[in-house]
Amino acid sequence: MSSPKPVVVYGASGYTGRLICEYLREYNVPFIAAGRDKARIQEAIDHVPGLDTIDHEVVEVSHDVEALTELFRDAKVVCNTVGPFSEYGHEVVEACLRTGTHYLDTTGEQDWLISAEERYGARMAEQGLLLSPGIAQMYTTGEIAANLCLETPGLDTLDILVFWKGYPTVASTKTILVNAALSAAYYLEQNEYLPWPADGGLQDVTVPGHHETGLALPWGGTSHPVWFKNDARVANVKAVGGVFDRALMQGVPQIVAAVLEQVKDLPLEEKMRVLAEQAAAVRDEMPPRENQRLNTSLDSVHASGPLGRAHCVIHGTCNYKQTGLMQAYGAYSLLQQPPKRVGFASGCQAFGHRELLGVLRSFGLVSKPVLTVHD
Repeated sequence: MSSPKPVVVYGASGYTGRLICEYLREYNVPFIAAGRDKARIQEAIDHVPGLDTIDHEVVEVSHDVEALTELFRDAKVVCNTVGPFSEYGHEVVEACLRTGTHYLDTTGEQDWLISAEERYGARMAEQGLLLSPGIAQMYTTGEIAANLCLETPGLDTLDILVFWKGYPTVASTKTILVNAALSAAYYLEQNEYLPWPADGGLQDVTVPGHHETGLALPWGGTSHPVWFKNDARVANVKAVGGVFDRALMQGVPQIVAAVLEQVKDLPLEEKMRVLAEQAAAVRDEMPPRENQRLNTSLDSVHASGPLGRAHCVIHGTCNYKQTGLMQAYGAYSLLQQPPKRVGFASGCQAFGHRELLGVLRSFGLVSKPVLTVHD
């Protein structure tokens, strides 16, 4: 590598990795775009507008602790997009521990968050490092809405809904299938994890701003129960998600059930191979770049307590761009100052929910939250 660069985007050939590079350019942060295939990375980031205006480097690296340690040696922050994270995340965090590097990722895997906290949270905190998995629109934007509700004291129950209009990536499709096949999905009740039913089916939900009801799924449990388990204000959390396309949602349980039947008796290595093949069969190409007029998002949180109620809705656009921006901002922030919390922490706990909201609004990706409070 020609010169130290403070941020490594690991998995830069993917849809989200490319967007993180794009927003690092907006923040004028030099970066290394890294992954297992240099040619694929170069092809991906060649599509980033104005990339020639920022110092960057493309690096091929094998996925093992020694090679990643060498790659991270001069970096301050790693933005990891290589999933499933329960399979590939451990080597990356171990390399961060060896090199004193902050860790961010985009995971939607609840079991990875729980495992990461248990195995690495204290060790990262001892070094003053941030371990923040799950900084992504599907989790962090809803977390912002929840925290706006929780500014009203006395609310201890969160009912969270996230909807978006767009296309799943290959990685997100694989994550859905891996979650379903290999791990339970939890919600939080009286500060204890309780499993969603294994056959947890579609739920009818009321979508703010729409006359038509929607369909949602527990979607692996999401990050929210994990983040708020460590929040003294909150005792109960349920989170569900879905896409606005009702017909597509109706097909998801059938797709998942068919794949689960296919892998149920296979050894783990063979299961992972089949899950990857099935994910590619569902979505075998990178989705088109998001269109701000078409690819909308919606995060809705009802917060309640014995004697109070609050409801926050955040309408947004381009959920993958929201993810790329929040990752890039997190890295940029860590280059300027320590996080608000070290060790295992969510995006809001590390950077502040109002700060992240301001970033999303400044780039025109979310509208002003609609907050209604009854206390």
